[in-house]
Amino acid sequence: MNWFWGSWAVLEKDIRLEWRNRYALNMLLMFVMSSLFLIALAIGQDPISEHMKSALLWVVIMFSAAIGLGRSFIAEEERGTVLLLQLNVRGSQVLAGKLIFNFILLAAVDLVGLGMFSFLLDMQVENLSLMLLVLTLGSIGLAGATTLLSAIIARASNKGPLLPVLLFPMLIPLLLSVVRAASQALEGGLGWSGVQVELTTIGAFAGVVLTASFLLFEFVWTE
Repeated sequence: MNWFWGSWAVLEKDIRLEWRNRYALNMLLMFVMSSLFLIALAIGQDPISEHMKSALLWVVIMFSAAIGLGRSFIAEEERGTVLLLQLNVRGSQVLAGKLIFNFILLAAVDLVGLGMFSFLLDMQVENLSLMLLVLTLGSIGLAGATTLLSAIIARASNKGPLLPVLLFPMLIPLLLSVVRAASQALEGGLGWSGVQVELTTIGAFAGVVLTASFLLFEFVWTE
């Protein structure tokens, strides 16, 4: 219970700070909306495949994560609160709180992106439960990778461009799987049976990333 309340304290702190200034949320939502409007204007009335719609949706989500979630630990360095966290809560509690907070932000991006894609590109989701599962598992893996990498680069002198450079090569297996699974959710042809391999890959990626994050974070946090 002490571990749970420590994680909750970190999460609550981040939620309060974000609610006060709304920096990350506004930046993420503005990036998503502007990107989708540009995509809609570029495509116009030309028909595109469901696979292409799925790829565009996930590219926007992943770029949003690289831009908005990278400040998880950079903000702590800038505010000078790293030492305070190190003295009061364990590293795994900090990671859990930050991870849940980033997942909440990504969930908001997912819902806004899916809604705007459906409206602007006339995208019909034939299997909504499959789409929500793909978004959830993909966002868990994406949040885990982004949170760990943001902790690693937080103390680097050149923080800005490092996260996308390190993040995108790591996310290639996840991106390929979520695009294929989401396109099946849009088409609704093969259903659940047609995406078993993709769902297994997405779930395995999320599990490996979360396990590696909790194993490595104590060293990253204290060194």
